[in-house]
Amino acid sequence: MTRHVLFVGHTGRDEALKAVRTAAARFAAAGMTVRVLADEAAELDLPDVVVVPHGEEAAAGCEVVVVFGGDGTLLRAAQLARPSRVPILGVNLGHVGFLAEAERDALEATVDRVVACDLVVEERLTLDVTVTSDGDLVTRGWALNEASVEKASRRRMLELVAEVDGRPLSRWGCDGVVMATPTGSTAYAFSAGGPVVWPEVEALLLVPISAHALFARPLVVSPDSVLAVEVVTPGAGVGVLWCDGQRSVDLPPGARIEARRGKQPVLLARLHSAPFTDRLVAKFDLPVRGWRGRAGKDGSDPPSA
Repeated sequence: MTRHVLFVGHTGRDEALKAVRTAAARFAAAGMTVRVLADEAAELDLPDVVVVPHGEEAAAGCEVVVVFGGDGTLLRAAQLARPSRVPILGVNLGHVGFLAEAERDALEATVDRVVACDLVVEERLTLDVTVTSDGDLVTRGWALNEASVEKASRRRMLELVAEVDGRPLSRWGCDGVVMATPTGSTAYAFSAGGPVVWPEVEALLLVPISAHALFARPLVVSPDSVLAVEVVTPGAGVGVLWCDGQRSVDLPPGARIEARRGKQPVLLARLHSAPFTDRLVAKFDLPVRGWRGRAGKDGSDPPSA
């Protein structure tokens, strides 16, 4: 039986093209079939691959979606992998690459681990998002990292009322609000002043952006809570909803945005079982010199940063 992997890459970068071609050759040598997206196939120019249309069926039947790029590319790949419940394995070619598991210099070993089925798969909580206006559905979507409600114009503040579990919380004049998952806590929510939440913690986050209010603290709520934001700024074209910074919709006056735990998680493939603390230290280059810890007691090694 033929084994398949889907490649998703940042094709505009030479480094990504080289990595894709190296990995494709190694998978082919192991007898595995590589799929590529139709809109990336010409630039990748790979021999003996299967070209598939960009859509919900692209990853069906694959063992893993291998992503070459940064977190933005991985979030794009999540849209393809989630419908078929195929795990995503990121090869970091970006800067921080928080969601990526492998680095470019370990590419060959990464391919070998996939071939050997030597992966650990994690389920990551997602958000299901709906937008309504006067009770009518405007759109629905989902996010792995966050759903953010933002002002459409730099010159105008956004007036929002935040709600948790059907009860009003506060009204803010602000630049926007981020509703995030634990996975997204180290992304937009982090830059807006939100807390870092360990990925195994089941919770939702609500983080106001530059709010002019006495009470405008980041909130961590139950994973079963429903977060809502209502746009009370008068006039059209005042707000925009972004899901994972990838998909946007303009918000009409009076729009109501609800975010709740998604019915379908995203699967992330892992090569290492290192604690999340070590990932934070490595990705953010945190200073830990001088730490003694328990290395002399249980034989564990301190982080290298």
